Amino acid sequence: MTLQPFHLAFPVHDLAAARAFYGGVLGCGEGRSSDRWIDFDLRGHQIVAHLDPAARPASATNPVDGHDVPVPHFGVVLDWDDWHLLAARLEASGIAFGIAPHIRFAGEVGEQATMFFRDPSGNALEFKAFRDINQLFASA
Repeated sequence: MTLQPFHLAFPVHDLAAARAFYGGVLGCGEGRSSDRWIDFDLRGHQIVAHLDPAARPASATNPVDGHDVPVPHFGVVLDWDDWHLLAARLEASGIAFGIAPHIRFAGEVGEQATMFFRDPSGNALEFKAFRDINQLFASA
């Protein structure tokens, strides 16, 4: 399967904080920018932080496997080992997790490692990895 990069534009209330978080904490390369937006390379995908000083995070959640999953959220499905490296890096940097790194559906179809956290503007992110990537779209 050949995947094409996705593009996501999202609001942030502070571009400097977004630059520090996405560039510094998550290690995203920076592309073009202006005084109103910044392009980031999120593992080959183009995400764009757009300045909106009035931006406020969404507070909706959905119950999944005993956790309140924030909606909306975005992120990337990583390789199993890369997910563990990122989780350790985020823990070491002091990220406050909304849902701490853990294994969901252990021993079941779709077993996955997942974690949720928010950027400085309150945008929710989820990074996950499947023990078997072929189960990414498994139905049961």
